[in-house]
Amino acid sequence: MKYLAIIIGLIIVMPVFGQRKKKEDEVIVTPDYVEGIIYSLPQTGIRVYVKTIKEVFEPGPYADYAGQLLGLNDVKTKSEIKWVVTEVRIASFAEPDPLQVYKAMGEAAYKINLTSDGRISGINLPNVTEVPFAVKTNKIIQIQDEMDDFSFDNFTDTPFYTPGDSTNNFRPIRVRDEQKAAEAAQRVLDARLNRYDMVSGMMDEFHPDGEAYKVSLEELKQIEKNYLSLFVGRKTQKEDIFTFNYFPTEPSKKGDVIFRVSEENGVVPASDLSGKPFMIEYEIETNLSDKYKDLAKSENPSAGESGIYYRMPGITTIKIVDELRIIATARLPIAQFGVVAPLPEDVVYGGYMVKYHTETGAIKSIYKR
Repeated sequence: MKYLAIIIGLIIVMPVFGQRKKKEDEVIVTPDYVEGIIYSLPQTGIRVYVKTIKEVFEPGPYADYAGQLLGLNDVKTKSEIKWVVTEVRIASFAEPDPLQVYKAMGEAAYKINLTSDGRISGINLPNVTEVPFAVKTNKIIQIQDEMDDFSFDNFTDTPFYTPGDSTNNFRPIRVRDEQKAAEAAQRVLDARLNRYDMVSGMMDEFHPDGEAYKVSLEELKQIEKNYLSLFVGRKTQKEDIFTFNYFPTEPSKKGDVIFRVSEENGVVPASDLSGKPFMIEYEIETNLSDKYKDLAKSENPSAGESGIYYRMPGITTIKIVDELRIIATARLPIAQFGVVAPLPEDVVYGGYMVKYHTETGAIKSIYKR
């Protein structure tokens, strides 16, 4: 009897863990400390892809003689760099929301499934192979100029100097620009004449086959183009893609600079005030959000006791604006503009499998195990 009394006494004073309220007359016994698993709901980031073309114009060294020698007027004589935004695309990605961090309590702590960065992905799900986390590197400025190293100085085959004679002690004589321009213009005219003769059949010898004829014709076109560029200049283009991340924070806020375009440096971050701003604007669908708020309220006093929550994202229209011109739009679910609600306790402890949309925190499916 003595030992039996001791055992009964120990049972009475020991704390009881893992019990839940299943009937009205049962009493929940809680320990002095609380253990759980920390997780977060996701927040939505906006990723903007900007495709650009960099146009570089280099004037020809003989631009001043274009009208006189070739009859070409209004030829540009100054260098020019021009950046053109040709395409803007909007995408989204998810990260843990620092404003929506929770702790799963009690039995619920060993029922939850998490992503590699700590977002909740489900309840009671079997082990599944998760897609490895991929790091995305954003290019936000032009790192280096990858344009070709063409130079007009290395193009013309007219010598810069000619041999001297006895009148100047055989010192080399610099060829004047007028003479070099005249020789270049003559080559343009010769190439045109040879193409005309080839097409009209006036050459003394014909090409043995059609392929040789095409190759020769293209060669003459390229020669004419190259020598003509000495007068009209040369334009080159380079295409590039830049990427910028942005996190919407306030549903009612409109207008933030997402990136800028500088005449000298092209696409630059929003912090670089040298460029013209491109704005991001967004507007939430308030009717849907209000209905979510009304229905998310629970009268169950034990709602949220497990610490398991989900989220109904807000549907939002995203716009990219160049001054007063809208250049891209998208309609996306934005998690942080949604409504958070507790997962019903009967679902958490009732043997259900719950799968989340890890991008938004919304419920994807619920199955009875």
